[in-house]
Amino acid sequence: MGDTVKKKAKEEEAEGEEQFQPVPYPKSVFFIVGNEFCERFSYYGMKAILSIYLKKKLHFTEDKATVIYHTFSMFCYFTPIFGAMIADQLLGKFKTIVYISIIYVLGHLLKTLAAIPTLGIPPVEFSLIGLALIAIGTGGIKPCVSAFGGDQFKLPEQARQLQTFFSVFYFSINAGSLIG
Repeated sequence: MGDTVKKKAKEEEAEGEEQFQPVPYPKSVFFIVGNEFCERFSYYGMKAILSIYLKKKLHFTEDKATVIYHTFSMFCYFTPIFGAMIADQLLGKFKTIVYISIIYVLGHLLKTLAAIPTLGIPPVEFSLIGLALIAIGTGGIKPCVSAFGGDQFKLPEQARQLQTFFSVFYFSINAGSLIG
């Protein structure tokens, strides 16, 4: 009778192993982590010198530059509400990330073009429009990216890999912020 119990236990163990076959790490996760690093790098790199740019190049007063800087920051942290609503009700996470990332890049492009004096574009207007687009972009993708990254894993088989992903994901956010 002892052999029958052992045999049955081995069969159940083999069945349990079949249920949790190793699943390869999703390759898309590397792009998500890299994109988040670059996004934080560009955002904090630009934000670090924004006040100086507003005062020295666009000739705003200290008070006006401070108001613009803090208004921009407020919109960056307010717009995730709309990014989440767009993702949940209209486009889904992937399309929201793609479309709003385009808006984000366009904002950086406008700010860059506004900083080149030989182009003859109105620098104040282009810079402020660029800041508005950056605020929409950073806020629009913020609620979607971590959830989209988590969606790449098959649970419960990849629960440990999912934990590792979030550790690396948040490390990339902080690394991009620190270097930016």
